[in-house]
Amino acid sequence: MAHPAVDLMRAEMRVRYGKVGSELDGVHVPAGQHYLRGDSFLLRQAGGLGFSYSRGGGITIERSSQSSPIDEQLHLNGTVYCAVAAINGLYPLHASAVAWRDEVYAFSGPSGAGKSTLVTALAQRGLKLFCDDTLLLDLSNPGRPLALPGHKRLKLTPQALDLLAMPGEDKVAPEIDKFYAASPSGTVDHPQPLARLVFLETGEQIGLRAVTGGQRLARLNDEHYTAHLFTLAKSSAAQDVFEQRAALARSVAMTEFVRPIDPLQFAQGVDCLIGELFEGFAPQ
Repeated sequence: MAHPAVDLMRAEMRVRYGKVGSELDGVHVPAGQHYLRGDSFLLRQAGGLGFSYSRGGGITIERSSQSSPIDEQLHLNGTVYCAVAAINGLYPLHASAVAWRDEVYAFSGPSGAGKSTLVTALAQRGLKLFCDDTLLLDLSNPGRPLALPGHKRLKLTPQALDLLAMPGEDKVAPEIDKFYAASPSGTVDHPQPLARLVFLETGEQIGLRAVTGGQRLARLNDEHYTAHLFTLAKSSAAQDVFEQRAALARSVAMTEFVRPIDPLQFAQGVDCLIGELFEGFAPQ
């Protein structure tokens, strides 16, 4: 049986095609920008591609002769997906994740930190992929954040594909130097509790260190658009943003994973994670 939050997102992400317009609540939204207010969201892209969403009404997509299905899917599964989640009370986290022992281990960091590469390497070791790039959390049960299964197509650079010695599939977009790839060990398609947040850091020595005290809350103040959209969705209740982040900080173990950005030491870093986080996991 699907979880209510999964059913909610499936219903709210239903799509129809039509006119979107350039205003939301009387505010003009220029091409290349988005605007979230209350229960509504508008995203306009250059070339005439547009997305509008209203809670309970699904998503309207406006196409033009200049827009492409590739761009449409990228924005639908990225910014629009996060906005819909935030408006409906879910917490979008900029992270890629794997599942182990019916719990989720999420890896967070800025764009380019290697989240997708790392979870792919863990999948090569037998851990199942839970999501790539965006993780949705249901925080309705205090003390037990529930991770919702997300996008399953990994997006990897040519350098990452070479490092992992695996083939890529179709290109993500003509202007994006990344390729889709399938998880080597399969995926998980049902909600699971979030066990740990791992923040990717760069340093000379490979190792793990616990995040403690006030740093636990500070690490959740991400500058990525996912956090920005959640804050916008809660703009009329700033206290809610703080309380939800504080509850998440209290209820989930947090760790920093430090490693050099050196391809020659990449496998050693993966070994460290397998040994210290996943107790030397080996697939049966």
